[in-house]
Amino acid sequence: CSPVQIPWGSHTWDVFGFNLGILWSDTPKMYGLGLGSLAMATRDDMIGLQLSGFCNWATKDVIGWRTTLGANITFGTTYGVDMGAFGYRTGDFWGWDTEFLGSYQKNIWGVGIGGLINLTTEQSYGCTIGVGGNMAKIAYGCQIGGIFNFAQELHGAQIGVVNFAKECPWGFQIGIVNIIMENVIPVLPIVNASF
Repeated sequence: CSPVQIPWGSHTWDVFGFNLGILWSDTPKMYGLGLGSLAMATRDDMIGLQLSGFCNWATKDVIGWRTTLGANITFGTTYGVDMGAFGYRTGDFWGWDTEFLGSYQKNIWGVGIGGLINLTTEQSYGCTIGVGGNMAKIAYGCQIGGIFNFAQELHGAQIGVVNFAKECPWGFQIGIVNIIMENVIPVLPIVNASF
């Protein structure tokens, strides 16, 4: 239970191997396997496998697999797999992300699956699937949303009940309401496209 750890003072040591936290684990670097009942915090890079009850936190980059019932939080870049209730990343995500509620990141390369929404503030490359919907400034690939998809610029496909793109240099939309604002006919039912 950080900072009370065996050996004493190990919350200031880098971990290379196995890290077991009864309640809360806090380490500068964690390379290997980390298990925590409540939360695991890494103040530098995390490389390996991290499992916790409610939160996986990394101040810098993550390379590997993280699973929790709560939030996966990264203030650097994530490479690998994240699974949990919510993903929050101020940097980029590369890999596979499955979050019960949804995710937030600057850029995503890969697959993002969210229960409510996947929110990408810059560019999405690959496929984002949201039961509620997906939002990205620029979407390359596909957005599959149960209710809505939004992209300022679409390069690929949007499939959902309502699809919106301000511009679409190339791509298409399939849904009940399809809007490409800069198209000759901006609103069409069933299919809207620009090539």
